[in-house]
Amino acid sequence: MQQLEVQSDLTVVGGGLAGICAAIGAARQGSTVALVQNRSVLGGNSSSEVRVWVCGATAHGTQSFARETGIMGELFVENQFRNPLGNPYYWDLVLLEAVRAEPRITLYLNTDVRSVEADGDEVRSVTGWQMGSEKEIRFVSPVFVDCSGDGLVGVLAGADFRTGREPRSEYDESWAPDVPDSNTLGSTILFYSKDAGEPVRFVPPSFARDVTETAIPERRVIRTDLNGCAFWWIEWGGELDVVDDNEAIRDELQAVVYGIWDYIKNSGNFDADNLTLEWIGSVPGKREYRRFLGDHVLTQHDVLEQREFDDRVAFGGWSIDLHPPGGVYASERGSKHWFSDGVYHIPMRSLYSRNVRNLWMAGRNISASHVAFGTTRVMATCAVLGEAAGIGASVALRNGLTPRELAHDRFGLMRTALTRADASVLGVVDDDPANLALSATVTASSTLTRPALEVSSGTLPLTTDLGMVIPVDPALDGFELLVDSNGGPLAVELHDPVKPQNYLPAELVDSCTVDLPAGEKRWVRIPLSWRPSRPSNAFVVFRKTPDVSVHTAATALPGTVHFAHRDPAPDEQWTEQFRAWKHILPRTGLCFRLGDTTAYAPDKVLGGYSRPYGGPNLWSSEDLAWDPTPWLELSWPEPVELSEIVVILDADVQEDLINLHHHRTPFESLPTLLADYTVEVRNGTGPWQQVAQVTDNHHRTRHHPLQTPTRATHLRLTTQRTNGAPRAHVVSLRAY
Repeated sequence: MQQLEVQSDLTVVGGGLAGICAAIGAARQGSTVALVQNRSVLGGNSSSEVRVWVCGATAHGTQSFARETGIMGELFVENQFRNPLGNPYYWDLVLLEAVRAEPRITLYLNTDVRSVEADGDEVRSVTGWQMGSEKEIRFVSPVFVDCSGDGLVGVLAGADFRTGREPRSEYDESWAPDVPDSNTLGSTILFYSKDAGEPVRFVPPSFARDVTETAIPERRVIRTDLNGCAFWWIEWGGELDVVDDNEAIRDELQAVVYGIWDYIKNSGNFDADNLTLEWIGSVPGKREYRRFLGDHVLTQHDVLEQREFDDRVAFGGWSIDLHPPGGVYASERGSKHWFSDGVYHIPMRSLYSRNVRNLWMAGRNISASHVAFGTTRVMATCAVLGEAAGIGASVALRNGLTPRELAHDRFGLMRTALTRADASVLGVVDDDPANLALSATVTASSTLTRPALEVSSGTLPLTTDLGMVIPVDPALDGFELLVDSNGGPLAVELHDPVKPQNYLPAELVDSCTVDLPAGEKRWVRIPLSWRPSRPSNAFVVFRKTPDVSVHTAATALPGTVHFAHRDPAPDEQWTEQFRAWKHILPRTGLCFRLGDTTAYAPDKVLGGYSRPYGGPNLWSSEDLAWDPTPWLELSWPEPVELSEIVVILDADVQEDLINLHHHRTPFESLPTLLADYTVEVRNGTGPWQQVAQVTDNHHRTRHHPLQTPTRATHLRLTTQRTNGAPRAHVVSLRAY
C-alpha cells in the first residue's frame, strides 16, 4: 500500500456533473485542480452506471429559451454531435474527454474520500482510498468543493446542514409539511430491455416482488416500449436514511425491478415474448440527502417569485418536483409539480458553507429548503451550480478572499468571470473592461430589419387560443398575418410577460378585433402597438376562432416561439401543477410580417446579454440567398493590441437537448450555428490578415488566440456557411 500526498489549488470531491463543471470552471480560471471521484466513471447519476436523463431549466420544453450555456451547454452540444442516439457509454466518453482536455485537472477515479482534516473553521485536507491500486491519497489545498451529493466532506468538516423537511412555519412555504420530519426523496434503480428477435423466457429470482399485490399496476405507467428514466417512479427509501440504509434500499429497488419485469413478461397482459432485459442498474440513483447551510437558504418563494439576487450566479427552470416518501408503494401520484413562470435565479450565497470558511458546495447539497431543492436537484442545474462554485472558488483564491467576502464585497470580480465564461446566468451584461470590443463601432454587410416569413408550408386552424412571442425593439406598430377565413372577426391581444426571461402573458397591453376578408392566403394587418421602456418580448394571443386558419412557415425567426392554450385535465391543479400554454411549432413559426425592428442589429454583439433576455440578443443577417457571405466588422479610431478573439454563436437555446434521450432531434450540429467562417484583422488601410479559419463548426463558443499580439483598427468575421439556418447569427464578438 502506498501513501501519497497531492497538493493543488482546489480539491473537488465528486465526479458527477456538478463536480466535473466545478473542476473545469476552476481550471479555466487558472487553478490547478484535483478531481476526486469514487466510481470508475464520471457523470454520477447520468453515467452508464445509473443512466438518469440530464434534465435542467428547459424542463422537457416547458420553459422557453432556457437551455444552459457554459460548460453544461458545451456538454449538451458535444453530446448532440457525437451521440444523437443517446448511448450512455458515449456520454461517459464525452465527460471523460472534457475533463482530460483541461491540463490543470488531475483526475482520481475509484478514490473514495473517507476522512477530513479540519482546523477550526477550515478544511486542511481530505484523504481517500483508491480501490484497485491500493493507494491512500491525502489531498491538500486551500479550497475545497463538496460535489459528493451526500455531502460527506462537509459533514466531516463540521459544516452546518439539514436533512428532511422543514416545517411550513420556518419559511412560510405552502408545500412544506406542518410538522418537520426526516423524510426525503427516495432513490431509483432503472432498467433497459430490448427485442431479442425470438422468444426469451424470464424466470424471476426468488426475491422479486409480486407487484400484483401492490398498487403499482394501477397507479403507475407500465409499457413494453418504455426504458430507463421512463420508469423514474421506481423509487423507494424516502422514509429511511438513504445513506445508512443504502444497501437495503438497493436490494428493495432491484426486487421491484425484477417484479415489474416478471409482470411484463409473465402476466399475459403484454406482447413481450421476444423481450429480454438488456441492463439493470446496481447503483441506486439518490435524489436527496444533506443540504448545507450557506448565507442564503433558497426557498419556494425565491423560485416561484423569480427573485433577482444581486449575487446571482446560475439559473434553474425545472418545476418544484416533490415525490411521496413512500415511493413506488405510495398511494399518491408519483410526483407533484409547481413551475415558476420562467427560469429563476440562484445566488452565490447558497453555494458556500456559512461556518466552514473555505468550503464550497454544488449539486444536490446546496443551501436550499427541501421544497426549493425539489427544483435545483436536477442534474443540468447541479452542473451550472458546479461551474459557478468552481469559478467562484478560483476567483476568491486568486484575490485572497473568502467566499463570503467575494459574495458581499467583491462580487463584481465574480460577475466578470461568469460573463467571460459564457456561464448560465441571466440578466448580466458584459461590461468587462478587458473586452476591447466594447469600445469599437460595429457594422454588418446586412441586417434583418423587417423580419418576415412569407412562404406557407401548411395551415393551423384556430380551434384553440394561439400564442406567439415576438421581439419588440424599440416599438411595435402592428404586423401582418397570413390567414384563411370565411370572413368575420378575429380577436387579438398583446400581453407583456413583465420579466425579461418569461414567455407567458402577464399584463394586457393592447387588444383589437380585426374584420377578416373571406378567402385563402390573405394578408391581414393586426393593428396592435406597444412602446416598452426597454427591448421586450410581446406575447400575442389569437383568440379561438374555428373558421379561421393561420398559415405556418417551414422556419422560425430568432426569438420567436409559439404556444397553444389547453384546458386542464381532471387530475391537474390549475394554480400549481397545470400550465395552460404549451409549446407548439418547434423550429417553425407562423407566416407573418413584422415592421422595422432593431432586435437583430449588429450592436447586439457588443456587451449586452449573451442569451435571450427581453429579446433574442443577437445579430442576424438577411437571408443568405440575398447576402451569401455576411460579415460583421469592428473598427476602432486608434489601433488596439489584440491577443484573443472570442466568437459566441447561436446554439439555439430553445432546442431541448437531453442525453440518454427520450426524444431525438433531427440534426447533429445545431442549424443556427455558423459552420464555416473566417476572422481577419487589419491596421489602418493595410491589407486584411486572416487570423482564424473555422470549418465544420458545431460549437457555440470559439476562442481564437493570436500567435503574437497584433495591433489592429479593424476586425472582421465573415460567414461562409451555416449548419442549415437561412441566415447568419452571432451572439457576441469579443476582443481581448
